Amino acid sequence: MLEAIADELDMCIIHKAQDYNTALQSITMFTYDVVILDIMGVNGFELLKKSVERKFPTLMLTAHALTPEALKKSIKLGAVSFLPKEKMADLVEFLEHVVLEEGKPIWVRLFNRFGDYFNQRFGPDWKEKDKFFKEFEESIIGKSPPD
Repeated sequence: MLEAIADELDMCIIHKAQDYNTALQSITMFTYDVVILDIMGVNGFELLKKSVERKFPTLMLTAHALTPEALKKSIKLGAVSFLPKEKMADLVEFLEHVVLEEGKPIWVRLFNRFGDYFNQRFGPDWKEKDKFFKEFEESIIGKSPPD
């Protein structure tokens, strides 16, 4: 996955980390325009906390942890977006929006673009099952540019 991301972002300077300690060291020592974290394998949520503390716009990327709970936790911990690995072809576009929006969350864009995908994965009533998502969606409408 790291090589695929590096290939997609060949115009960028990339720091890759295959484990938690290396990633934590990089987040602590360097400054980033955007941080991309995987939830699984490297304790991505703990790294998300550290990245957000350093005020780095952070995008969560996942395949195995693609659940409403992981999405909710990413939002609550301050990620600017959440991209399923199946949608990695859209990574550059999403990162461009993160940079152009100066690190502000782009959740409206994500839900507009991938709402049908999430409905297929989580079920058509996934937002209604957890009032957090309904309230979150209502709170962000009008705060971010539409897709």
